[in-house]
Amino acid sequence: MKKNLTIATSFIIACLLSSMNLYAQQKASPPKVSKATVNGNEITINYSSPSKKGRVIFGGLEPMGKVWRTGANEATTIELSKDAKIGSLDVKAGKYALFTIPNEKEWTIIINSDPKQWGAYKYDKSKDVGRFNVPVISLDEVVESFVIDVTDSGTVSIAWDQTKVEFMIK
Repeated sequence: MKKNLTIATSFIIACLLSSMNLYAQQKASPPKVSKATVNGNEITINYSSPSKKGRVIFGGLEPMGKVWRTGANEATTIELSKDAKIGSLDVKAGKYALFTIPNEKEWTIIINSDPKQWGAYKYDKSKDVGRFNVPVISLDEVVESFVIDVTDSGTVSIAWDQTKVEFMIK
């Protein structure tokens, strides 16, 4: 009897783990990670990647001039293993929320000291480490799934639909 109970329990646990894995793979905005090492500084960006699905993104789904979580679900985070310069900001080692304010010609990049947020619903400007602006790059091709990429040279690219912005981490 004890052996049957153990086998049944193991089977149920295996089924639950399998369903959780399947659910994670089917999420509408799956979690993504971009990592690079910039001058010995390990950079990790965690975000969720929504898809365009035929929608108007900037100026539609994501309004111009409003703080955006820069992805979906939880706020996007950026983690530095060492102090760094992000854009024009001096940022201490640690984990931060990365917000943006999309506009037609330029975006405001925001580094916020509270990385544990759902979206931008409780965004608090007083917790900003700082902000800087970057120009919008119009793309010829559509980027279907939102993507953030960080390279070992320190370039961070954020792209979705036909819009891209970039900034440097040094």
